[in-house]
Amino acid sequence: MNDTTPFAHAVHRHGTTVLRVCRAVLGPGQDAEDAWSETFLAALRAWPDLAPDTHIEAWLVRVARRKAVDVIRTRARQAVPTDRIPETPSDTDDPQHHDRDVWAAVAALPERQRLALAYHYLGGLPHTETAGIIGGTPDAVRRAAADGLRTLRRTLPHDDTPKGPSR
Repeated sequence: MNDTTPFAHAVHRHGTTVLRVCRAVLGPGQDAEDAWSETFLAALRAWPDLAPDTHIEAWLVRVARRKAVDVIRTRARQAVPTDRIPETPSDTDDPQHHDRDVWAAVAALPERQRLALAYHYLGGLPHTETAGIIGGTPDAVRRAAADGLRTLRRTLPHDDTPKGPSR
């Protein structure tokens, strides 16, 4: 697996999933993007030793989880100096600013619900593997994910336009 072509394919194929997981854990912004970059740097280093039967997406989601935890730990140890607090956040560096309400609602969920949603729905991991990452039983993780979805459905505006092909 020394050829970078399979790795480049993995970045292209799973990069969006990894970024969604990072944003779900860390919120939108630079921290999530940094965790995404760190995920793929670590993956590139480990790529030559990866077993051929590895489920790449699940492996990348696990790496992303560790990198997001590293960011959370770093946040806790660092003070952020500022002269004043900005009155409104800038959208200039956030290409997903139209999804800001969704990411804010996800960020407002209790941690267990947020992580269960991130790893299962955005990362594609089964509840059993998600339970191994965040602790607890698969049933408890399934319940946390369902509770999180219910909260999001209740708090986010509903789109009343019909779904499906137009006629």
